[in-house]
Amino acid sequence: MKPRQNSPKPQIDLFRQPLVNLLDLRHELCKLNALIDWQRLHDEFAPLYGDDARPGESIRLMCGLQYLKHAYAMSDEQVVQRWVENPYWQYFCGEEYFCHTLPVHPTSMTKFRNRIGAKGCELLLCLTVDAGIKSQTVDKSSLSEVVVDSTVMEKAVAFPTDAKLLIVAVNNWQT
Repeated sequence: MKPRQNSPKPQIDLFRQPLVNLLDLRHELCKLNALIDWQRLHDEFAPLYGDDARPGESIRLMCGLQYLKHAYAMSDEQVVQRWVENPYWQYFCGEEYFCHTLPVHPTSMTKFRNRIGAKGCELLLCLTVDAGIKSQTVDKSSLSEVVVDSTVMEKAVAFPTDAKLLIVAVNNWQT
């Protein structure tokens, strides 16, 4: 089924404070939140959902969790657990009020990545670069050249569990 969309004007909750009133809007995630074109992400990914099942999770939430996962080099499980503890992360993902429950099951993040595919991940990267250009933290001239690190090669490293090293150690110990 089509994903849930955050309502543009949610009803005010009398007994809870909106996150926007609690947070320092100069925080980097609050600034990044304003620079990302969330509507474009929704427009691109909404057609990937069908009409015959239960409603999917909010695209804004799922894309925000993907950004946070890669920005902080965490696993899906770690991101979901930390999201509950961090109001800045919740605000970045489009929540109006602080939530005390997990936003999604960690496997939903994998399913979302599979759903959007490589082109969707490229779109997330492009919007991140666009946000960097808008905020003037990335120069357009730095995008003209790509630096690739090719030092990932197998090395001839012998680990202490190897039988050869054990024999050498026994021979050295006997002499």
